[in-house]
Amino acid sequence: MPRKSALQERGGESEKLTLNLGYVDLGGIDLLVREGFYAHRSDFIRSAIRRQLDLHDDRLRKSAEHLSLDLGLRRYGRADLEAALAAGRKLDIRVLGLVTIDEDVSPDLARETISSITVLGALQASRELKAALADRIR
Repeated sequence: MPRKSALQERGGESEKLTLNLGYVDLGGIDLLVREGFYAHRSDFIRSAIRRQLDLHDDRLRKSAEHLSLDLGLRRYGRADLEAALAAGRKLDIRVLGLVTIDEDVSPDLARETISSITVLGALQASRELKAALADRIR
């Protein structure tokens, strides 16, 4: 079994996607599920996506490095942002994966300390925080 890359490590977190497939492709997936190769449709689709990500892992890493993206999961809490504020620095958050901004971060603190957020993947934060940073999220 191939190793999981950092791109696949999601820490139990997932994002729901909607996918349109042709009937023949869907039937093929259902047949593989029926024959016991996969537990269910989602299992097949996740497996296919992982194989493609593994196939392109080197290129993804090079692109992420070129774009100065951190790979994986990044979490920011009030203490992290207060430390940045005390040091007089602004955060330029650039992540391929998942960014979580904790509930204890106020919109005012976030605006004072975050200059931009670029996420290829998902951003988890309160509605208020996302609204306060809307002009900085790319």
